[in-house]
Amino acid sequence: MLNVRLLTHLTAPRFRPALAALAMMFTALSAVISAPLMAQTQISSARLWPAPDHTRLVFDVDGSAEHSLFALENPPRLVLDLKNTRLSTPLGNLDLTGSPINNIRWAARNGDDLRVVFDLKTTALKPRSFLLQPNQQYGLRLVVDLFEQSGTKLAKESAKPAPKTVAEVRDPDVIVVIDAGHGGEDPGAIGPSRIREKDIVLQIAKRLRDRINKEPGFRAELTRTGDYYIGLRQRTALARAKQADLFVSVHADAFKDSRPYGASVFALSERGATSESARWLAQSENQADLIGGAGSVSLNDRDPVLAGVLLDLSMTASINSSLGVGGHVLGRLDRVTKLHKPRVEQAAFMVLKSPDIPSILVEAGFISNPGEERKLRSSAHQERIAEAVFEGVKDYFTKTPPPGTRLAQLKAQRELAKAREYRIRSGDTLSEVARRNRISVADLKRANGLTNDTVFIGQKLQIPSS
Repeated sequence: MLNVRLLTHLTAPRFRPALAALAMMFTALSAVISAPLMAQTQISSARLWPAPDHTRLVFDVDGSAEHSLFALENPPRLVLDLKNTRLSTPLGNLDLTGSPINNIRWAARNGDDLRVVFDLKTTALKPRSFLLQPNQQYGLRLVVDLFEQSGTKLAKESAKPAPKTVAEVRDPDVIVVIDAGHGGEDPGAIGPSRIREKDIVLQIAKRLRDRINKEPGFRAELTRTGDYYIGLRQRTALARAKQADLFVSVHADAFKDSRPYGASVFALSERGATSESARWLAQSENQADLIGGAGSVSLNDRDPVLAGVLLDLSMTASINSSLGVGGHVLGRLDRVTKLHKPRVEQAAFMVLKSPDIPSILVEAGFISNPGEERKLRSSAHQERIAEAVFEGVKDYFTKTPPPGTRLAQLKAQRELAKAREYRIRSGDTLSEVARRNRISVADLKRANGLTNDTVFIGQKLQIPSS
């Protein structure tokens, strides 16, 4: 401790310049000592995800990556400047196949900063950048997306106009759009052995697509065919553009406890339907969308009250159909795997919120359960799951085919054939049945192999064409 007399002596006016110089020296020394504590942000790895609608570049960072992004022309380039950042992984190893990038260059700038330059194939790109928070697989990430300025491929596809009426040449097949959940930077749930939900559900979705496409009268398409991410609303928009009769989203459940197990099927909840109806009516771009499967009702230029009624009716019909097909799928899944719940559950999942397309979400099992994780990795079990979902879908649409499809024609033929079968009731005679159907008794006997005119109650007769 300084002596009080010494302290008083040092603070005398004649010592003040020396004290000021000493203070400056301590300040400079403090800056040198603390410099290592203000470490540069480090980019430890990078990934590139080419998707049909955009290309996504992802940089794993260990801090807030303060950056700027701008484009240059002649030749086309995109420049990413990062403050106080160091690159510790070579970007030259990235596979640029299928992307609009020709080459990537980088160098230190202004001492501690980093500049990354992307040599592009075209100037018609719209870039955006943002930070992604950590998930189960990755930490903090800086994301750079490159979109076509003229509109993305998926956006164009999802904006295709639907026919104005059902009679206006609908596809004769029942169209099922299958959505493999997650993808790209979104791995979904991760199992005990580190398998990723996004990979398992894509494999199941492809098996389901292949199985459906083998069945006459059905056609299936995928929302994503590779390891990339599609926005949740864009998935349902794609289904609408493809005029889907059914939307099936495939997932694998997870829980913090490893004990839960079993497959589940979900449909949209009433709460989810109410919130979605409000969103549709509030957003003007939805007003021209067609409601009713292939499209039979437009909300455009409708009285707001009438539009609300039409939308509620469509939502109710969609949920009822979803519960119906979901029940058939759940019944088939019960034959090949254990169920988590014995009935179709309802929740406000975003991908189920289509007001004009029956939509179900299938949880193939709990990837967080070690036993079910092993099964989900098995190609044989994936085939069983896909087959069960297909059989449930087929059961439903065989009984309730959309108008104008081959299945509807086949059902009409079956019902016509069934109508030509007659069961004898009390008081019936062979001659009376023949008279009512405008055929001769001899023809009726010949069609049914009868040797006399005797009939009995409950006996089935085939009625030949008159």
